[in-house]
Amino acid sequence: MPRMIVGLARPIVLVGLMGVGKSTIGRRLAARLGLAFVDSDDAIADAAGAPAGEVFARFGEASFRDGERRLVARLLDGAVRVIATGGGAYIDPDTRRLLNERAITVWLDAPVEVLVARTARRDTRPLLNTGDPKATLARLAAERSAFYAEAHIHVISADGAHGDVVETIVAGVEAHLAGGKVR
Repeated sequence: MPRMIVGLARPIVLVGLMGVGKSTIGRRLAARLGLAFVDSDDAIADAAGAPAGEVFARFGEASFRDGERRLVARLLDGAVRVIATGGGAYIDPDTRRLLNERAITVWLDAPVEVLVARTARRDTRPLLNTGDPKATLARLAAERSAFYAEAHIHVISADGAHGDVVETIVAGVEAHLAGGKVR
């Protein structure tokens, strides 16, 4: 039987770079807590009738982020659940403010080498389809880490067991609800 977190009244939202494991960890976290799971990229694909990467490529980043922000706002309504966002969602200041006000945000972080290995498994990431993926991921990590650091909880998701990362998140959420920022 899943163990709920006492006092959890807001969604848990996973943020971080592509390949960090937001979807995989999010599914496991949701199952662990007996909550629903939603991947914002999947929700975008359902709404647009095309994969999120294709929507991004077709309409550009600015238009994509605007639609993503509106979709994320809708996902925050309703039942408490676990939400995995796209890698760039939290970079948008309006989306970041919305998430930090209405959810518990968890920054999943991993070394660039781990991200390169994970993202090499699929070619569905528009930002990595040109040039050197390792250089792109290193640049994105440098550009985005200050934004991700605004999340309520920071968890390292490297090559360890997914279950360990899930338990670290659960402990972090419990500590956050008890009144502290978790690092």
